[in-house]
Amino acid sequence: MKKLLLIPTLLWACLAFCQKTIIYCGRLIEPQSGQVLTEMSVIVTGATVTAVQKGYAPAAAGDKTIDLKNRTVLPGLIDSHVHLELQTRPNQQLLHFTEGTAEAAFGSTVYAKTTLMAGFTTVRDVGGTGVNIALRNAIRKGIVVGPHVLTAGKIISSTGGHGDPTHGYRDGLYTEPSFTETVADGKDACIKAVRQMYKEGADLIKITASGGVLSLEKDGTGAQFSDEELKAIVATARDYGMPVAAHAHGAEAMKRAIRAGVTSIEHGTYMDDEAIALFKQYGVWYVPTIIAGKSVADSAKKAGYYPAVITGKAIAIGPVIQGTFAKAYKAGVKIAFGTDAGVYAHGKNWMEFIYMTEAGMPALEAIKCATVNASQLLGISDKAGTLEPGKWADIIAVEGDPTKDIHAMGQVRFVMKEGVVYRNE
Repeated sequence: MKKLLLIPTLLWACLAFCQKTIIYCGRLIEPQSGQVLTEMSVIVTGATVTAVQKGYAPAAAGDKTIDLKNRTVLPGLIDSHVHLELQTRPNQQLLHFTEGTAEAAFGSTVYAKTTLMAGFTTVRDVGGTGVNIALRNAIRKGIVVGPHVLTAGKIISSTGGHGDPTHGYRDGLYTEPSFTETVADGKDACIKAVRQMYKEGADLIKITASGGVLSLEKDGTGAQFSDEELKAIVATARDYGMPVAAHAHGAEAMKRAIRAGVTSIEHGTYMDDEAIALFKQYGVWYVPTIIAGKSVADSAKKAGYYPAVITGKAIAIGPVIQGTFAKAYKAGVKIAFGTDAGVYAHGKNWMEFIYMTEAGMPALEAIKCATVNASQLLGISDKAGTLEPGKWADIIAVEGDPTKDIHAMGQVRFVMKEGVVYRNE
């Protein structure tokens, strides 16, 4: 009897896996070539794309069809710079004393789902408490709904640097070693911090090469690691197969990080001509986060939203990033889409497209930054970034035509991740 029951069970599993889904696309953006194709079909089997063809393919018996003939279809979007554990709130620094990792974990599940529903099927989380590693694992297991996540775990910082979680607090408020295990000074400590993140399951290393805006340090631009420390971090990360993302606002911090061999520079606010030349010489990616600059500058105008030391930095640095982006783009620096989600409300990631096009980048090029380019930065171009046979069936659709009105990127009506439909309006 058990053998007889096994046959239909296996047959059902096979049918479920082999069933084709045919997506009819009125417009299909092909970001690699910069083309907008019309009347196309994307065929999905299981979790992957198996064909992309001209015309509306006929459905065979048992095939599922999805009609997006009145939508613009794109590969799932990729945000290369998010923080899924948090979302901006007034006096956020004080919440560290009233909320712990449990609160961060529950909140992260909401932010992850919001991000996916906004059309971002893959993200790179560049720093938190380590909850982001557990979140990534929970999404992969199907426990939590969210995008594919690559995560840095905790940020590696120098003492008193932008990623030092105890900066500005009196002694004794933090006793757990886990809070400061990635605060590293000197070559040996930097090597150990990288190895610790590898041990905890990080996919990449994130460092704060300069000061930052939303930390209680007085200077957001100064370099915070020596050349020796940076080289030790990059070399160790490379040994363990991990790229390095470097937060950097100041030009000197960028130059040191690029020469040391980092994969990307995040923010890049005060990039100068020498830094631009180094970006191009070393082939380093630039992740602009324009929306983050604008958001913190806006929040700083609200009385009491930030401590005074943060308010001053936000007002000074925030408005500069869009101009830097324009300069870098015109100079031919490699750009990948990233927003610093969490610094602003999750789900508004798409607004970065508006700011990129305002600065002179064509809409199709901006979309390429959030698909093809970002997949290359994350090292997953064999799985994501374009709709091709063998790649993840990560597919979204928006209302309208973003090549004519970029605001359409905020009108996501369909989201599929690895063949599973999460949104279909």
